[in-house]
Amino acid sequence: MNASSDPRFVVRDGAVHVWRAGLGSADDARNLETLLSTDEVIRADRFRFPEHRRRFVIARGCLRQLLGAYMGIAPRDVAFTYSEASKPALAEKHQSGLRFNVSHSGDIAAFAFVTNRDIGVDVELIRHDVDVEQIPQRFFSSAEQESLNRLQGEEKFTGFFNCWTRKEAYVKAVGSGLSLPLRDFDVSLLPGEPAKLLATRPDAAVAERWSMASLDFGEGCAAAVVVEGPIHELLTRHFTPSHANL
Repeated sequence: MNASSDPRFVVRDGAVHVWRAGLGSADDARNLETLLSTDEVIRADRFRFPEHRRRFVIARGCLRQLLGAYMGIAPRDVAFTYSEASKPALAEKHQSGLRFNVSHSGDIAAFAFVTNRDIGVDVELIRHDVDVEQIPQRFFSSAEQESLNRLQGEEKFTGFFNCWTRKEAYVKAVGSGLSLPLRDFDVSLLPGEPAKLLATRPDAAVAERWSMASLDFGEGCAAAVVVEGPIHELLTRHFTPSHANL
């Protein structure tokens, strides 16, 4: 693989890079669509609502620009393979140890990168139309429900979305999808409490293999990243897509 000469796009051992990007610009969508492959354009055209199509196009275009920057290649030359769950990864031809994960909520996207380790990221806008009483009974562990029940008012919504994003990031990192029951592991969720994978069942030792961190994406937003092994360095930056030389 080629290597980037820009230090912002060099992932050192033990480091995790997370980029935040906005998905609300129609200009970005028009320009970035030129980077997409034929199958990506077909997928974009399947979206029923224009805003959903715009978000997909910008997110995929930003991902291509970021991956191109990390590998020192043109964004159009980035090739993907897909898991059975449609999770993208770099094609084998790149011979790259770079791994990534993407999440978006509304017009906010998160792109997480690491080398030679599994990674998952999740971001959610904190909404108040969510049933923070019933949903936890279906998807949260008993320990998580107990912690959430200690919260009231706005803190309860913050705790709920802390829990949700941390659980989703872990599931995405593990790559098990729906085969990993959300009740089979516990995460921290109290506002101000460090993000942590507290327990895994049935094998308690699994929890020691993973690191979790919350991400500051601003007020009204919850986000988390999970990576296999330790996080020695966590770098978060804002990404503005380039319209030059597309």
